Amino acid sequence: MDAERRQQLAELPPAGLLRRLGALVYDGLLVLALILTTAGIANLFAGRPQIPDDAASVSLENMQTVSGPLLGSIIVIVVFSFFAYFWVRHGRTLGMQAWRLRVQTTDGYNITLSQAWKRFLAAIPSLGLLGMGYFWMLLDPRRQTWPDRISGTRVVTLPADMDPQLKD
Repeated sequence: MDAERRQQLAELPPAGLLRRLGALVYDGLLVLALILTTAGIANLFAGRPQIPDDAASVSLENMQTVSGPLLGSIIVIVVFSFFAYFWVRHGRTLGMQAWRLRVQTTDGYNITLSQAWKRFLAAIPSLGLLGMGYFWMLLDPRRQTWPDRISGTRVVTLPADMDPQLKD
């Protein structure tokens, strides 16, 4: 990407709260589908019950499933991978694309994997505390959320005429 384009990205205004929430809802639906698919696939590999002579006694209680910390860990890895891939490689998730948002470093570059991890971890309490980490931007002079501040990144609104396939 040329220096002029990088400068344009660095000067873009921060995204507003409603756009961010719109992208969050969109991505939340995708993540929900991803979680359900991941849990289904994990349980396919969990093992099958032995079929007894009396096939009528086969029930869901006899089936082994993946649950607890193992399933939770798998889901965290898959969900983080989803966000990290889109943030690091493209600067935006599918929800962010729909709302013309981009997450980037303060100087307009795509974020690093370390920054993606920090954003992901900061998003958990930001959402868990009734969205306080996102509503914080209404009080912040730079309009940053907790994930923005913790990861050293910013979310900007892309103009309609800007190339949607931004790459470093």
